[in-house]
Amino acid sequence: MQMSKSEYDTLMDYRRNNVPLYNTQKLKLGVFGMNCSNGLMISEAPTSFRMTWEQSREIVMRADAMGFEIALPLGRWRGFGGTTNFNGTSFETYTWAAGLAEATKNIMLFATSHVSTVHPVVAAKQAVTIDHISNGRFGINLVMGWFRPELEMFGGRMLEHDERYHYGAEWLSVVKRLWTDNEPFDHKGKYFDLKNVQASPKPIQKPHPVLINAGNSPAAIELSAREVDFCFATLDKPESIKKHLAIKERARTEHGREIGLCASALIVCRDTEAEALAVYQSILDHGDREAARNMMSVLGIESQSFNERLAKSQERFVAGYGTHPLIGTPEQIVEQLANYSNLGLDGLVLFFLDYNVELAYFERNVMPLLKQAGLRH
Repeated sequence: MQMSKSEYDTLMDYRRNNVPLYNTQKLKLGVFGMNCSNGLMISEAPTSFRMTWEQSREIVMRADAMGFEIALPLGRWRGFGGTTNFNGTSFETYTWAAGLAEATKNIMLFATSHVSTVHPVVAAKQAVTIDHISNGRFGINLVMGWFRPELEMFGGRMLEHDERYHYGAEWLSVVKRLWTDNEPFDHKGKYFDLKNVQASPKPIQKPHPVLINAGNSPAAIELSAREVDFCFATLDKPESIKKHLAIKERARTEHGREIGLCASALIVCRDTEAEALAVYQSILDHGDREAARNMMSVLGIESQSFNERLAKSQERFVAGYGTHPLIGTPEQIVEQLANYSNLGLDGLVLFFLDYNVELAYFERNVMPLLKQAGLRH
């Protein structure tokens, strides 16, 4: 049910005062994908990054100390084969977030939740538990599921694309009621038939933990505009932001609500542009092409014949899941981040070839320039 304007204004005042992702930083920042082997690099390029609890905790604690707003994990249950078995080793994201909630002070911890793999009653209770551990710093990244071999591990069939979003919407309606309804309720829908549903305690965040969703299809856009707080766009070039801004407008005009727009980006930053380009080239030269092809095939991107266009797409997948990389000196990185902000992006979650080493470099050399540019304070 849509809130009245006064109720909505009260909610937004609460979030601005209490929820890190609603702070006054012009460009929100996060760290992404450090809970899976290889992070987002489908490559064997040299790096000290290892998918261990010690490193994952150290990376997120560093991002927290740097003032970042978001720690966003990948939701993975199996790898993509190839020489790296890309993302084949991973930490489950609800328990990952719970552990890091105790190790951090200000950053928001997210679980990336495949809605078809966890019952809404369980998900709602897990989320509230982590929200209390973190004192109101937890959120859920909703994923409808796209990796068929992964979902088949759970014994069910993979629904048709739009139906996955109908399922997700019903799943979310149950979760939201568990977070907000004080009395037990019954729910009978297409996918769930639940009796005397109830949950206590309620979340610390009001009315519920922050929700995000990534998706570009009409069904995904409708879910984002109606239900979530932040939409995450996949950007193959900066100008692609413009089409995603329509989601924010749809949320405003059709549902009377404001949502944020964020994206992810590979950062390759070095003292000189030549050094940065050499590192990026090394990522490509050491790329696990078989794993990249496997991922692209699952996503429906790979064509029957290998051509120049596919080769270029494959490069982008080797170095960051198909997203636009930001490469250059600290000054050039800030210029590119400022361009994203000027185009209408509210935040970026960042990933690196070597998270710990490069986050430290980013803190020393990029963060001061972001403040000078008015993107951070």
